[in-house]
Amino acid sequence: MLARLNHSRLLRYAGLFTWAMVGCWLINVWQEPARVELLPGAAEHPVELLVARWVALYLSFGGIYWWITRELGQRRPDYSDHALLLALTLCAIGVSFFSSTGLGSVLLMVMAGVLPWLLSVRLGVIWLLVSNLAIIPVFVALLAFPIVLAVVTALLYAGFSIFVFVTALVAMQQAQAREEQRRLNAELRATRLLLAESARINERTRISRELHDLLGHHLTALSLNLEVAGHLVEGRAKEHVSQAHTLARLLLTDVREAVSHLRDNGTIDLAAALQPLAENVPALDIHMDIDGPLTLDDPERAHVLLRCAQEIITNVVRHAGADNLWIHACRDHGHIVMTAHDDGRGAAQLVSGNGLRGMRERLVQHGGDLTIETRPQAGFRLSLTLPATAAATAVVASEGVTP
Repeated sequence: MLARLNHSRLLRYAGLFTWAMVGCWLINVWQEPARVELLPGAAEHPVELLVARWVALYLSFGGIYWWITRELGQRRPDYSDHALLLALTLCAIGVSFFSSTGLGSVLLMVMAGVLPWLLSVRLGVIWLLVSNLAIIPVFVALLAFPIVLAVVTALLYAGFSIFVFVTALVAMQQAQAREEQRRLNAELRATRLLLAESARINERTRISRELHDLLGHHLTALSLNLEVAGHLVEGRAKEHVSQAHTLARLLLTDVREAVSHLRDNGTIDLAAALQPLAENVPALDIHMDIDGPLTLDDPERAHVLLRCAQEIITNVVRHAGADNLWIHACRDHGHIVMTAHDDGRGAAQLVSGNGLRGMRERLVQHGGDLTIETRPQAGFRLSLTLPATAAATAVVASEGVTP
């Protein structure tokens, strides 16, 4: 069970535990009648109403914290997360104000563990300082602290919050490093498989060439010599020479079939090469649909498709904010066609970064093409085509058309 608790989950559960302990302490504070008399509005409103205010804010803080920390680090924050973060901060300050305690500062420490995933480091530190300084009026007006003591106390809590913030920041960086390591491992596995397939093809090609050039040549010479010998001998010797000639021709046929078999089966399975890229990608379900058997006899073209699929997955994880990605690959009239689309936020206008430009350059270099479509809230749709062989590329180049 502990093995499934990563950094973000541990911080989440620690925050919920601290929130629960703050609730226990608030209940203990309300057992003192002197505390109730110090509450704002104690003279005009019944005690039940006063309790209901901070209880509502306290429970709201817990609910918002539970919701905002779901899948922490596995999705890109958006405006709704920032709005919830603001509500979380206001709930913590409200708990201090309506309970006349400094426990809201403790809740701000809990909130500090969320900030690195939602804000930049600079903005997160500013957010922490401003929210902790907002508790100063509670210390001065309701707890009767001298202004200097109130400021020092608020800064002390701010220091604790920054410590939690830095701890969460380190956890986030480690989670990102682990995700980067997972991505690199997936790419390494796919590349290693591609290299192994390339080495296998090269070795089969070398063996077939050696069989053809050496055995084929010698067997042809042997067959010709046996045919000549058959015309020079008589009697039983001619019968044996004729049998040897027949065996030589059969052996030559078998060698040619073996060479053809080695050359024909020297192809790369594209599905096996692409599958490792889709495994264990956090916060994204990749639906890989590759028509089988989909094979290539050119390792360089297989490498191009591998890098394109890798770039598609990386872009969706980093920028699309999608939950699902669908990738389909098939062979169509001598070309490999790969389509990909996601259910992310999309964009009103396409801005090509280095990744998309590099993908297009790789494809164009081998006679391929790339088209991209996107609309707001409709995700991205990519379609790439690549000639399956160098011969197909030459045909496309000679015709002067895009596949």
